[in-house]
Amino acid sequence: MTNPTPGLLDRPTVRFAARRLTRFAVSLWVLVTASFLMLHLIPGDPIRAALGMNASQDLVNQRRQALGLDDPLLLQYWDYLKGLFTGDLHTSLSSQLPVAQIIGERLPATLELAVAAFALAIVVAVPLGAVMGVITRNGRARRAELVFTTAGVIVGAIPEFVLCVVLVWILGVQLQWLPVAGKTGFASFVLPVVALAVGPAAILSRILRVEMVAVVGADYVRTARAKRLPAFAVYAKHALPNALTSTLTLGGLLLGTMVAGTVLVENVFAWPGLGSTIVSSILGKDYPVVQGVVLVYGVGVLAVNLLVDVALALLDPRSTIREA
Repeated sequence: MTNPTPGLLDRPTVRFAARRLTRFAVSLWVLVTASFLMLHLIPGDPIRAALGMNASQDLVNQRRQALGLDDPLLLQYWDYLKGLFTGDLHTSLSSQLPVAQIIGERLPATLELAVAAFALAIVVAVPLGAVMGVITRNGRARRAELVFTTAGVIVGAIPEFVLCVVLVWILGVQLQWLPVAGKTGFASFVLPVVALAVGPAAILSRILRVEMVAVVGADYVRTARAKRLPAFAVYAKHALPNALTSTLTLGGLLLGTMVAGTVLVENVFAWPGLGSTIVSSILGKDYPVVQGVVLVYGVGVLAVNLLVDVALALLDPRSTIREA
């Protein structure tokens, strides 16, 4: 008697993907709803606050009507959802430009900064953590382990603002090696990228060292070494890919944190991205722009988490089975 063929929904990978997509959809709906309610939860009249107390009542009423704030709440919510599908995020109260246009002009600069910082953190953390894991395996090199761990804790705990100020003072003001403001070329990337990458690189390298120490002591690694394979092949092909799974998960979470961290770094270095835009919009009470930028940041973090889950499932298919 043959066993019945399992249905599509019985496969662990399909159930894993369905759960992740469902979680993403629910989180996205909560984010969209929260961003919509932002204008309605602000105390007072946000239109009056944005235009100033000296603005005429006719101008205030005109702006409220243009934003559809006179319509019933459910109708406003429906119009907001329809606008998201068409790219309509309303109009800036200060510049009278479409919010989607403002975000489209500023988003590339923020993405360049975040991606470059994440790439630098990975390039530094992976080889450093892997090498330290091999060196300190089986309780070896205790002094090197202590120095590495202590330095990682101290560097990872430095606030981004303090690190930005130190980098600007030393490399920008005292030595005058690098520009300290604006986006004027490759040199202008160095300071903000380093400021964003140092903390995550310290955290990731410490985590990877711990994972590498555990993996190096596994049976399959000892078997590979018993076969007299080259040390590089043992550690790079057998140990490192298995040690990277936890690091990848944490790295994805840190990427979301780094995207949010661009708000502070961009304002310190006068970087023309979304971070400086949202701060200037908050100070100017330009709430439609704040609403749109918050939505973009939130969608970015959710998308990064989803991509990390997919990448982790591809690297370690057993994770989909364990969660089934």
